[in-house]
Amino acid sequence: MSEEFTGPPWAVDWTKIASEYRDSLPLTVRDLIVDAVVELLSSRHPYRDDGLDITKISIEPARSTQPRGAHILNFDHNRGWLRYTFIHRTAEPQIIIETVFWQ
Repeated sequence: MSEEFTGPPWAVDWTKIASEYRDSLPLTVRDLIVDAVVELLSSRHPYRDDGLDITKISIEPARSTQPRGAHILNFDHNRGWLRYTFIHRTAEPQIIIETVFWQ
């Protein structure tokens, strides 16, 4: 059985902690985050990197034992990452960004 999604762009939401941390970062880093999220939102599948510019971002499961659970999106040459989950709904599939980190 193959997974069928309504297709991109996906809706996105940020947890309060993730959005506050994102907003505290320098503008250049926030721009990198926006670029990474836009790349993810326009991807064909939110948990696979096919169709993504892998020179800018990469995706991997947060835990190998939960391939449909939370995922990590690395950006800025692995200097930063986002932890997100994908909620598959027929009406409005959504990506929820839980954590942001940049060093």
